[in-house]
Amino acid sequence: MQVAVCGPAEATSEERAQARRVGELLAGRGATVLCGGGGGVMAAVAAGVRDRAGLVIGVRPDDGTVPAPAELSASVVTNMGQARNAILVWSADAVIAVGGSWGTLSEVALALRRGDIPVVVLGGWRVVDARGVPVPGPVHAVTPEDAVRLALGNRPEPAPPRPTAT
Repeated sequence: MQVAVCGPAEATSEERAQARRVGELLAGRGATVLCGGGGGVMAAVAAGVRDRAGLVIGVRPDDGTVPAPAELSASVVTNMGQARNAILVWSADAVIAVGGSWGTLSEVALALRRGDIPVVVLGGWRVVDARGVPVPGPVHAVTPEDAVRLALGNRPEPAPPRPTAT
């Protein structure tokens, strides 16, 4: 399963801590994590995944001339600017947004337009209609643990590795 974790490059310390924990939890569940390949939430989730020996791939908006965060396992260089947000969410089986920025809101909207994957928001945006009523679609989580549970649904925990005979 591939889970995209989205969030602002200019993140608060709380958003970075939440993203790091989301990364640890997703790696612990055996998910491949996709992110935007930049700083802030993206670097924090990558660090959390790598701390748990998981796989994290950055889908980068630039041409790759600026070095990517060292925590990424691999990068996909798109040179498409924010249009890479569509590639990111269409490559995912679930999306978790941590915090909020205009780019993060576009990722949430693009994921919701797909209509066939869980979209979980941890902090950040709450979209309401003209009457102030929350727009249906994204599921709001309170903790990183909630966010991962909601994104992965009833997907079972991976079995622990079996000891090998020597």
